Amino acid sequence: MTELAPAQRRALRAAAHHLNPVVSISQKGLTPSVLAEIDRCLKAHELIKLRLYGIEREDREALFAEICGALNCAAVQHIGNLLVLWRENPKDVAAQESALASRRKAAPATKKQAAARTEARNRKR
Repeated sequence: MTELAPAQRRALRAAAHHLNPVVSISQKGLTPSVLAEIDRCLKAHELIKLRLYGIEREDREALFAEICGALNCAAVQHIGNLLVLWRENPKDVAAQESALASRRKAAPATKKQAAARTEARNRKR
């Protein structure tokens, strides 16, 4: 489980304020498929919210600790039925560069747009 400094936790709570919950945990609890979905969301977003339905107050803390331990993420916030988790993604520079290089430039839709783009390029020179 990753530990956060108070200032870092405060910044993450502020960033998570506007987020909607991406995973819901209900009566069946923490199944392997739910853990896999939480892991996928953490890989994609780093900071996520979870919503708990029908889980007693005493069990929420244990569930929160279990998720953080299993996925090696940090517990940011627990308010009522909402949990906020954070896990830093490893930065793979080569993968990011290849993704940017593989992007195609959009072709202009009309002759007028092509002329405007050419004119804009000529003005920059």
